[in-house]
Amino acid sequence: MSLLDMREPDTEKTGSAPRARREFSGWALLTMLAALAVVMLLPFAIVVINAFKTPEEYASGGPLSLPHGLNTDGLTTFWNRVDFGQVLWNSVLIATLVSVGAVVLTILNAYALGIGRVRGRTWIVAAFLIVNTLPQEGLIYPIYYAAKELGLYDSEWAVIIIFTVVQSAFGTYLFTSVLGTFPRELVEAAQIDGAGKWAVLWRVVVPVSRPTLLVLFVFFFIWTWNELFMPMVLLVSSENLTVPVALAVVQGEKTMDATMTSASALLGLLPAVVFFLLFQRTLSRGITVGALK
Repeated sequence: MSLLDMREPDTEKTGSAPRARREFSGWALLTMLAALAVVMLLPFAIVVINAFKTPEEYASGGPLSLPHGLNTDGLTTFWNRVDFGQVLWNSVLIATLVSVGAVVLTILNAYALGIGRVRGRTWIVAAFLIVNTLPQEGLIYPIYYAAKELGLYDSEWAVIIIFTVVQSAFGTYLFTSVLGTFPRELVEAAQIDGAGKWAVLWRVVVPVSRPTLLVLFVFFFIWTWNELFMPMVLLVSSENLTVPVALAVVQGEKTMDATMTSASALLGLLPAVVFFLLFQRTLSRGITVGALK
């Protein structure tokens, strides 16, 4: 037997130990992630279970017992009580218009600050950052009276205008940093070809930055969809309620129907989950492109 043949078993043994450790680490990580997923999904599973119970089943078996059948009384009761079809349309309309408007404002502001290099750019970006740190409770008093004076109180347009500005402040801060590293060669090449500022923006900057803008759109939609405080203050008519506000006001003052509460939470959760699943690939692609850049 040669010396090379004598060393081969030792080499295999030496290489198998790190491989075994890597496999063990992978399985341990997978087990931890699975346990974390179970912990995160458990509340949603409890909501789904209780949404299809009768009040008697909930009272006798508690929140963790399984329903004897698919009882939809809680779903229909909540749907009819708040006119959930109209409420759902209000939330979709407000979140969509805010997301589109905020993305457009973000593009215009960040283009001027990130590529246009306006004077005082640093202070302007800092101001946008400060706006994002202000609590809504501190802004609601002037916003409330401004909406009253402008005739926008109890109007969806008040919420749309306010959240378009608020969301675009964060978008401007984020997108300005992205455009600060935008390849100047592309801009200069377009300008040499005779493109003006608007042409450079819409034909060069926006197409290249589309993944980042789609991520901002998804974030703006979800954040606006989940907003409760300002819509609760500014929208008081039942026909103008959004989904979070409808979930908050459905309960009585001294009574609580746990099954209808679970049903309302399920109906309020499903549209957001569907939207996230539809744009999941867009979101992951945009984040990956940003990481690669």
